[in-house]
Amino acid sequence: MGGFRMHKNNPNTTSFFQKIHDKHPKLAQKLRLGTGLGTMVANSVAISVPLYGAGLAKTLLGSKQGDKAVLSIANHWINTNNRLLDTLMPKRDWRISMPDDLKKDGRYLLVCNHQSWVDTSVVQYVSESRLPITRFFAKHELLYIPIVGQAFYFLDFPMMKRHSKAQIAKNPALATRDLEEARRACGLLADKPFVLLNYLEGTRFSKDKHARQNSPYQHLLKPKAGGFALAIASLGDKIDGILDMTVVYPDGVPDYGELWAGKMTRLGVDIRHLEMDERLFADLKDGKYDSDETVKAELFDFLDKAWTAKDERIGQMMREFEQV
Repeated sequence: MGGFRMHKNNPNTTSFFQKIHDKHPKLAQKLRLGTGLGTMVANSVAISVPLYGAGLAKTLLGSKQGDKAVLSIANHWINTNNRLLDTLMPKRDWRISMPDDLKKDGRYLLVCNHQSWVDTSVVQYVSESRLPITRFFAKHELLYIPIVGQAFYFLDFPMMKRHSKAQIAKNPALATRDLEEARRACGLLADKPFVLLNYLEGTRFSKDKHARQNSPYQHLLKPKAGGFALAIASLGDKIDGILDMTVVYPDGVPDYGELWAGKMTRLGVDIRHLEMDERLFADLKDGKYDSDETVKAELFDFLDKAWTAKDERIGQMMREFEQV
């Protein structure tokens, strides 16, 4: 694939954290973890008052300035986290490849494989100077996390509730409530730059889940189509393109603490355009996914081909790291 390619090897080998890492790796990991998480907490507390003020002005008064302020605050928070990673991480091999025609003021749907909560931090890191701020379909329960949950709401993240079959049987209206919330949130994004992220697997990959699904892919769970189809139906002609992000962790899937402790020294990210047949896109835009079984079958075929290619790409990316 052509386009923009970036290797994030930290050249500052004489930095304080690098010196500590070279002499006392375990001590350096503890220092990085404490410094990173401590700074994140302090930064979150510092932005809380202006965030709530701007968010309430946007939500209650419909203030466009409040909306812009929320975006500015969120970008500040993300950029601070990214600079922390650059400062705290030891020498690393992060291979990031993406098209060179991406637009900071564009409107994109983004699909990605999902392995860890770290995935979202990776998306934020690689998107900072190349793409608009990323939203994703989030669990409604995240609303109750102080500051972060409210930021998701003010930023128009689709907040989804998961209802059991028993709950839906008792109250059939619950079956469409998530769809209504997704349409509401997607509608609010239509007049501004955005990246709407959809983890098509619906959950984080694990060997147990892979085995239970009898997944036909080596590195992936089966993709789900409903949320993706809904995003196309809700945003329609506003979309500039569909992007496919592939993330690999050559040294094993990290958790959030391992990221900030500096243990994630190798990372592979590949972003590329995902082209869909114009007729299928038009049918999805017209909302035919739920009413036309042919359209539904065509979308699953499209996703199967995309996932087959992604599965092969993951293997190739892993092999490239092994060759070094």
